[in-house]
Amino acid sequence: MSNNESIVPLKMLLFSFHGANTIIVSFLPLLLQNRGLTGTEIGWVLAIGPLASIISQPTWGYMSDKYQTVKKILIICVIGLLITSAIFLHMSTLPLLLVFGALFYFFVAPIGALGDSLSQRRADELGISFGTIRMWGSIGFATSSLVVGEILSAIGVDFLFWPYLALGILALIVCFNLTDVKVSTNKLQLSDVNQLFKNRPFTIFLLLVMLITITHRANDSFIGIYISQLGGSERLIGISWFVGVASEALVFAFAGLWFRKFHPLIFIIAAGLLYSIRWFLFAAIDHPAYIVGLQFLHGLTFGVFYLTAFQYVTRLIPKILQSTGHLVFVTVFFGISGIIGSLVGGELIDTMGAAYLYMWMGILALLGSICITIYHLLPYGK
Repeated sequence: MSNNESIVPLKMLLFSFHGANTIIVSFLPLLLQNRGLTGTEIGWVLAIGPLASIISQPTWGYMSDKYQTVKKILIICVIGLLITSAIFLHMSTLPLLLVFGALFYFFVAPIGALGDSLSQRRADELGISFGTIRMWGSIGFATSSLVVGEILSAIGVDFLFWPYLALGILALIVCFNLTDVKVSTNKLQLSDVNQLFKNRPFTIFLLLVMLITITHRANDSFIGIYISQLGGSERLIGISWFVGVASEALVFAFAGLWFRKFHPLIFIIAAGLLYSIRWFLFAAIDHPAYIVGLQFLHGLTFGVFYLTAFQYVTRLIPKILQSTGHLVFVTVFFGISGIIGSLVGGELIDTMGAAYLYMWMGILALLGSICITIYHLLPYGK
């Protein structure tokens, strides 16, 4: 089997999982609204995801490292996704949505991070760019945002479960054909995990990147509302997601051309400064079409930032703790930052307006970039 053939199932997993995830990110709020939930109740349901990920991602990452398998953990999580989504996406009362939402996200949250961890390891084994594998997740997200949007426009958002189920089944099928990785002959003990949190460069780096990742997650939650407030339609919101994720896919696709030119922290700092410029521009905008036009910056911010930060974290952690370290990083990026970005961002939008929120996001990203520059100049960041 050629190298390219051996990673086809992995690319298909990323495509199908991120395609399914688009459905949840883009259309779950609309489904909940259709079922009579208020904005506050929808916010509670959406907050369950990042909250569950704080527990589930390190747990599944530890299990992956302990039993020296990513493939088997992915199969368990995708089966859990299929079973819990069949219940969660048919609930309509808040208590049941919260309970089954927590179960659903417990299985869903680690899949993307474990897929990325496996992609990083396979890329290292084969001597290829991580981005050339990871871009298939972005392609799946972008494709699904257009295709599923058209399907749901025709059949109604209440039937959201069926395209989700189709992509979930595809993800499970390809999981069985994945090539697994083994990184050590030593069995991981729970006490070994303490190494991660005693690793000062790793913990300091995670704290500093939160200044930038909080702004990213706040934008994920509120860009649709901001476009709507500026007079944009649901179609324009869909197009804005497509443009952003398409630019991200291009950045991943061409990572081999730019990625190893400089130290990863140089790219992280540059992406952080671009984040800051992006948010300041969003704050100054008065027409929704300009937001869509600026969405190409998503690739140059998130695409560059995530790819290089993931690679830098891989440098900082021992091989036996790769899955655990990767999932702790993703927990900070999408979980903790997601909760803070959603709660604080929602409060700022309600009290001061979306433009004010984006101004503060610009300031926070600029502060984060300055702090990571200082970190890079110190012995920790070498």
